[in-house]
Amino acid sequence: MNGASREALASAREQLDALTDNTSVDAAKLAEELAAVTALLDREVSLRRVLTDPAQAGEARAELAQRLFGSQVGGPTAELVSGMVRSRWSRSRDLTDALEELAFSADLAAAQRSGALDDVEDELFRFGRIIASAPELRSALTSSIATTSAKTELLHSLLGGRANPVTERLVVRLVGAPRGRSLEAGLDALSKLAAHRRDRVVAVVTSAVPLSEGQRQRLGAALATVYGRQIHLNLDVDPEVLGGVQVRIGDEVINGTIAERLDEANRRMAG
Repeated sequence: MNGASREALASAREQLDALTDNTSVDAAKLAEELAAVTALLDREVSLRRVLTDPAQAGEARAELAQRLFGSQVGGPTAELVSGMVRSRWSRSRDLTDALEELAFSADLAAAQRSGALDDVEDELFRFGRIIASAPELRSALTSSIATTSAKTELLHSLLGGRANPVTERLVVRLVGAPRGRSLEAGLDALSKLAAHRRDRVVAVVTSAVPLSEGQRQRLGAALATVYGRQIHLNLDVDPEVLGGVQVRIGDEVINGTIAERLDEANRRMAG
């Protein structure tokens, strides 16, 4: 997003934080209703364009949204959607992209409120690793032929009772409404949103053997010192790294594995 949409999204995020900080607001219900509004506006393109029409006054658009959604969703959701519609958006699709993000964030806020955000972050990461190593499962979940209900049933059989309910809801929503995005990209976006809930950076750490609790704490503290922010570690084990650890933060890779050092030695010898 750029320009007006970026400012509108920043304002919407502040509104969402104010709502989810209020313990009387059901964050999970808010997430469900925001997702439903997203789906509606994805289907009804003409309505979405009316609600983002810059030729109409923001207050008029907000009043229309209140009339449309006020009796269909709870007060907090109607208030949030009306506020978003009142803002100016560079593209009509930016509104639905923002609504989807807020739906995901509301569910993550529900997890944070119950003290389960760490579990949800870890489960999203592990599910991503499962998808990466199971092409048949990925195909089943991304098939254009399979129905949404069939994919949902498959996910419930995989995650039901094994993952936090928030994790299950997030993944089901992501698979059911990919909105032109790959499953991997969607899971990555969810992980970043989860990290943002507490202003943390996500580091994917790959090691030959599982790190001990002491090693995890020392690595997290060292990275926090380097980046000046709290770091959430997503841990992966890959025997092929031989030893040491590889740390990936965004596009940056810190490689301290034996395999990398051997490769570097071979390159120098060849040169």
